[in-house]
Amino acid sequence: EVDLEERLGELDLRSDSDVLPPTDSTPEILKRALSGLSARWKNWWIRGILTLAMISVFFLIIYLGSFMLMLLVLSIQVKCYHEIITIGYRVYHSYDLPWFRSLSWYFLLCVNYFFYGETVADYFATFVQRREQLQFLIRYHRFISFALYLTGFCMFVLSLVKKHYRLQFYMFAWTHVTLLITVTQSHLVIQNLFEGMIWFLVPISSVICNDITAYIFGFFFGRTPLIKLSPKKTWEGFIGGFFSTVVFGFIFSYFLAQHQYFVCPVEYNSETNRFVTECEPSELFQIKKYSVPPLLQAVLGWETVNMYPFQMHSIALSTFASLIGPFGGFFASGFKRAFKIKVCNDSCKLVFCCSQEKFSFFIDRGPNPSKLLKQLLILQPEQQLSVYKTLKSHLVEKGILQPSLRG
Repeated sequence: EVDLEERLGELDLRSDSDVLPPTDSTPEILKRALSGLSARWKNWWIRGILTLAMISVFFLIIYLGSFMLMLLVLSIQVKCYHEIITIGYRVYHSYDLPWFRSLSWYFLLCVNYFFYGETVADYFATFVQRREQLQFLIRYHRFISFALYLTGFCMFVLSLVKKHYRLQFYMFAWTHVTLLITVTQSHLVIQNLFEGMIWFLVPISSVICNDITAYIFGFFFGRTPLIKLSPKKTWEGFIGGFFSTVVFGFIFSYFLAQHQYFVCPVEYNSETNRFVTECEPSELFQIKKYSVPPLLQAVLGWETVNMYPFQMHSIALSTFASLIGPFGGFFASGFKRAFKIKVCNDSCKLVFCCSQEKFSFFIDRGPNPSKLLKQLLILQPEQQLSVYKTLKSHLVEKGILQPSLRG
């Protein structure tokens, strides 16, 4: 117990100057090409070139389809989890704890099994119904998940060592908070992908756009510091990033809303064993006429404007990305300073900025008829008949079906 208190005390007493600076991971070819520039402009060009490279790779993954995007999200989840667990392992000097790392990865598998088992049950119901060996796993999925977690819990209790009680409970809590941060968010991101790639691309692109434009405005016009946690952030960059992101989100969503590939829910076709994105777009993605507010009519010269209803959602998403998204970066800065670390990879920072995806998850997108139909098909025959009678009665009352069809 005393050793742990000493470790924590040493950590709190260390100043930022006591921490080794981050290693320079810039490719050698860029260093040579930019050797004649000042440090400020060298950093500008390095950021710009690497940003364009990453955006190009991202576009390639989008072209490859939603399945590749899901794999990307899962890869980032595992990478982020590994980084945060490793930080706790090193900061608290947990080298002598029995089973710590093994249990950390075991809990990651358990939580992923629970979340993505639910996803399989929701979106692949018809496929599961054709596989008898999978029906048992789906039917008792939550019980199996609970049993797996209890196994891990018992293993943790059995691993407790007298000299390390408090440290072991610290690391047990650290593992569970890390699971909450990484797995929950990645699960919501993938849920967004199943509802249509536009629900993934607009939030993520808004965060990326805000990060880029805030840096550009801050680089050229930044004078006023924004927050002590991030001394290089400025009010000029924050405000410029906000307006740029709202405009970008509005235009980008207009482009995406025109294509079924982006707006249709992702479905698994059991006949072709492929993910498909074909549907009749919902009302959110159909052009509508809107009246321009009187104050804007004098400026724009328009009384009405044609646009997609989703573009109104994009304004909310872009505003959230601009006003709340940067606080994910501030959180990462505070995290680094709290544990006296200078290196936090981009994948780790992405976890802290993914609250944008959670926000879009809770926006009302309307019902998903395909998902509802799949759930109806796995009901028992008497349950399906009850639903049929109720729906038929409702349609007759609304005048959609003729009364002659009764009975």
